[in-house]
Amino acid sequence: MSSHLNYWAVLAAAVSSFVLGGIWYRIFSAQWKKANGFEVEPPAGNPAKIFGVGFLFSLIMAFNLAKFLDSPTTTAAWGATAGFLAGFGWCFMGIGIICLFERKSWSYILINGGFLTVALTLMGLILGAWR
Repeated sequence: MSSHLNYWAVLAAAVSSFVLGGIWYRIFSAQWKKANGFEVEPPAGNPAKIFGVGFLFSLIMAFNLAKFLDSPTTTAAWGATAGFLAGFGWCFMGIGIICLFERKSWSYILINGGFLTVALTLMGLILGAWR
């Protein structure tokens, strides 16, 4: 079976998730800080490490989704649908289960699970459209 992976699409999907994260968490900044119990700003860390590893994780997510969509019949609509199903059905629900046991707030679940659902839907759309 031959591969139909477009590595440029994988890179674009990873970048899209990374950019969306910046926008998403800027929009929900106050709610996200409150849900995490941060008084002002999150604890300091090494920004290069945080953003570098964060992008690497986005790239791995995009590649993983691309492998699921590695078929010549994949379309933008199926890519977006598969991304949504992965984001909502696996990521959102997985975060939800963990957060229930960790006693996290519903806003924490909605902000983080919502981001992953939208990010994977967008990734799937890109991967399906850019064959």
